[in-house]
This record gives sequence, structure tokens and C-alpha cells, in this order.
Amino acid sequence: MYSLDFLATISNCDAEGRLKLCSALQMMQDCSELWIDSEPVVKRCFEERHMAQLLVFRQVEVVRVPRCKERLRVATSVYGMKPKFGFRNTFLYGADGEPCYRTWSMGAFVDRATGRLQAVDAATIAAMRLEERLEMDYRDRHVRVPAEGGTAAEPFRVMRADIDYNRHANNANYVRMGLELLPEGFAVRGLRVEYRVPARLGDVLEPTVYASGDGAAWTVVLARAGETSAIMEFTGGPAGAPDEAAP
Repeated sequence: MYSLDFLATISNCDAEGRLKLCSALQMMQDCSELWIDSEPVVKRCFEERHMAQLLVFRQVEVVRVPRCKERLRVATSVYGMKPKFGFRNTFLYGADGEPCYRTWSMGAFVDRATGRLQAVDAATIAAMRLEERLEMDYRDRHVRVPAEGGTAAEPFRVMRADIDYNRHANNANYVRMGLELLPEGFAVRGLRVEYRVPARLGDVLEPTVYASGDGAAWTVVLARAGETSAIMEFTGGPAGAPDEAAP
């Protein structure tokens, strides 16, 4: 397990002093990326073969939204590894030591230059430190898009600030865009994101938004030039206890 300490500061909280979901995702992503420093065999393999890990799917359970100035800890651990894919838990804990966000994710191993899948050798996998899968409600990694009823929304253009060191839009920024399309006052309790074709600088992402009949689930599809970049499913409802619970 690898962990990092954070502080919920003004710049990563919303107007009500609550940690933004996209800020929490960035914290968890940073911890997951730095995890490789704790696994020298894996790190050497990736460096020698010029490989990277790209996020394919993430599921988030929101237990409680931290408040501004709360001390936080993010911990990540790998519970499964195949030649071309890895599986991990990343949890964000509040000042009380209890989980605020529970997540699991799937990453694909790719060649940095071509973006094509590349396998990790058996010796590297054998050297990996695998840990127990943590308790949460594991759902399917494929997000179903409703067959009809979608509404087009104003497009987003991928800006320089959206790009990370992999030269495409950072994973958290797709979620940031999706959140802008949810109704005012909608509190996210759960999130599933399926990442497909990465968006790059200057791309125009065209959103299509689908609402469930009871308004408790919203599916957002972001596509560019006819190719889907991300499919997001937000579940929740009106703001309530998980957003207002004290640390």
C-alpha cells in the first residue's frame, strides 16, 4: 500500500467549503501514479520498455464529502495484475480515519509512443506486491448508454490546462466537464467512468446527456469526431447527509 497526505484547501473546495469531486479524483490519481515508486521492479520495467498505464475505468463511492481545511489521506493498493491490465483500490480517508471515497479502477499498459497495448512480463508480475481487494460495492466496468432520450449540450474544447504529461486530457477533467451538466443541487453519491479514446489539445468534445426517469442517475457521453472519449454515470440525488456530515 502506498499513501499520501493532503489538506482540503480553498482552491480545491466549492462555494460551500466542500471538497470538489474532481479535486478528490486528482488526489487519488496522484497517489496511484506515485505508487510505482514503491515497486522498483515494476518501475524499471515501465522505464525500460517506455510504457505507461492509462486509466480504462474507475468506480467511485461517495461516503462523505470532506470539508475545507480537513486533513486527508489517500491510500492505493494493487489487488490484481494481468499482462496488459492492472486493478487497484484507491481510498480517500477523512480526519477521523474513515473512508470518504472508495474507488476501484482498471488500467491498461500501453506503449508511450504508439498508445498500443503492451504486455508486462511474467517475472515483473511475479515480483508485484498484491494486496487484498478492499470492501465496496463492485459494479460492472461497462457503463450502459440508454438507447434513446439523450439531449445534446454545449461542446467543450480541450484546453492546455486540461492536458497532462501523457499529452491528452487528464482523467479528472472529463468528470469536471460532466459535473457541469448535472442539475443544480444534485449531490453525487456514486460515479462510474469508462474511458475510451483520449481527447487531445484542441479537440471539441460534444456531450450527450441522459436522465433516468426518477432523476437519480445521469449518464453523460463525451465524443469527438464520432469517437467516444468518456462515458460517465452519476448517481445520487438532492444535497443531503453525505455532503453535510461533519468530519
